[in-house]
Amino acid sequence: MSLLIASGLSKAFGALDVFAGIDLRVEEGDRIGFVGANGAGKTTLLRILAGAESATAGDVARKRGLTIGYLPQDPPPAGDQTVHAIMLEVFAPLLAQAARLADMEHELAAAAARDSEEYPALLAAYGQAQTAFEVAGGYDYETRIRQVLGGLGFNEDEHDKPLTHLSGGERTRALLAQLLLSEPDLLLLDEPTNHLDLEAVEWLEDTLLRWKGGLVVVAHDRYFLDKVANRIWDMNFGRLETYRGNYSAFRLQKEMRLDRQRKEWESQQEFIAKTEDFIRRNLAGQRTKEAQGRRTRLERFLRDEALERPQDQRQIRLGLTTQIRSGDLVLATKDLAVGYDRPLFYCPDVEVRRGDRVALIGPNGAGKTTFLKTVLGQIPPLKGRVRLGASVEPGYLAQAQAGLDPDETVLDAILEVRNLPLTQARSFLGQYLFVGEDVFRTIGTLSGGQRSRVALARLTLHGANFLLLDEPTNHLDLDTQEILEAVLKDFPGTVLLVTHDRWLVQGLATQVWRVDGNELLAYQGNYEEYLRQRAIVLQPELGPEAATAAAAGPSEADRERAREERRQRKAAEKRAEAAAAVEAEIHALEARLDALSAQLETASLAGDVARVHSLGVTYGELDAELHRLLSEWAEMA
Repeated sequence: MSLLIASGLSKAFGALDVFAGIDLRVEEGDRIGFVGANGAGKTTLLRILAGAESATAGDVARKRGLTIGYLPQDPPPAGDQTVHAIMLEVFAPLLAQAARLADMEHELAAAAARDSEEYPALLAAYGQAQTAFEVAGGYDYETRIRQVLGGLGFNEDEHDKPLTHLSGGERTRALLAQLLLSEPDLLLLDEPTNHLDLEAVEWLEDTLLRWKGGLVVVAHDRYFLDKVANRIWDMNFGRLETYRGNYSAFRLQKEMRLDRQRKEWESQQEFIAKTEDFIRRNLAGQRTKEAQGRRTRLERFLRDEALERPQDQRQIRLGLTTQIRSGDLVLATKDLAVGYDRPLFYCPDVEVRRGDRVALIGPNGAGKTTFLKTVLGQIPPLKGRVRLGASVEPGYLAQAQAGLDPDETVLDAILEVRNLPLTQARSFLGQYLFVGEDVFRTIGTLSGGQRSRVALARLTLHGANFLLLDEPTNHLDLDTQEILEAVLKDFPGTVLLVTHDRWLVQGLATQVWRVDGNELLAYQGNYEEYLRQRAIVLQPELGPEAATAAAAGPSEADRERAREERRQRKAAEKRAEAAAAVEAEIHALEARLDALSAQLETASLAGDVARVHSLGVTYGELDAELHRLLSEWAEMA
């Protein structure tokens, strides 16, 4: 069933047409990844679908009663409420039911004290209301709040923080948590992964894979799109094209579609050229009538049927390279502790050799940026030392382009690195898509993607042979991300990058370093190899034989199957043991609830309001725990 259908949507700002004639639909179960160049109009279209903005032309038809949850890129103004308070807003009906239950407990006690004939009816109504409260999740909504906030990276001590004390990224995460708890029919998310660390992104992926409603998500995270999306919308040049499958499927289909369109257009141009040549040669000769007929048909064809020339998106031309060859050893640490007034983490004695591409991953706030600054000598080690090798020339790309002056022009930002002739500097900036008057814009007026391009241009001019990159793909569109990945693969020097971009780590890394708690752990290989090695470390019960099989890699098909069988057998045994333990807990809880039920009736008859309330709360908590255990037992079984 369709949740939303749009037809003929157009949007213009004055004389600027953002898009025109867009038709789309969102079905139940759709998980749509929305991609396209920066500035293509993705956010504008999402706002129109959400009802936050009107279209210049066209209609949006929504299913009757459809609930929509919209996450904007920029958080709304902060109020005085706490994080926990805005989560409770989602459960206002449950809180009203809880208040009604409290009132009914007083009514029960009063009726029992009067020995009223209404008591049995009141007790039955109370039982029905309590059952409805339980079914609606009245005893587990606090657990759900903790789970969602924890999944999105909020610590327990941040739950009572006022929104005014949060950063923009934290407020966006809080709004996302509120939307997920409200469970709308259609979820519209604009760059939800921007402010999430790796663990939170993985949690969000798992949550969205289980999402029962529809989903449209704008994202530049290729790994995220590959895992979550089952359809892709691609917006460019004011048009929207739809592809089935995830991001990888979209890339292949788009390449094939563009190739087909180019061939069709080239064939058409060949037909036009031949027809025009025939007309030119025969218009004044013996075949004049035939030439005139062909000219009429050609004019009609050009007006009504001719294909437009396929447009190619302007792409950045990134020329990262170096003429300086470093020594074989690029970086070495010894007894290193990283931090400011206290250690954030301890680093084992690690080495980076020439040509290595090391990805440093871990939670936000773990100290990854601090590590880069320690390597650069901007922050002294708290303990131990860092040593750069011979002829190592580092180049640093700061997170959020922190090294750029917002009052400086794009042109001055380049000339500050290298004093190029003006014509050459403007030509160089053209490779980074700054043309004409763009070069005189100040850094503070640029978008995040444009500032990233300025930072990359400056890095290119440094000619460094050891690149230290802090979140280099942030704010870059997908095409530019893929260009950057290809350039870094071919870079003749050495790369150390902090990133949450798992696609980049998978395609680029020769080592993965993870900050885990207060230590740095080093793994050889790319992201999938890191996951496999980490799984072995986290599952020592598999034994040495399984560990050897896992380390050998998935190409050893027979050994992989044997390991999987052992894992499943062990998992089944563990599930059986756990199910028996849960079943025993269920029997004990049922006995306690029977006893509480009798106590509740006695207290009601005695008119003891306080005890009725206390027993009712305890009964509800135990009953919720029973439901949870029954669900857990069913899954195990």
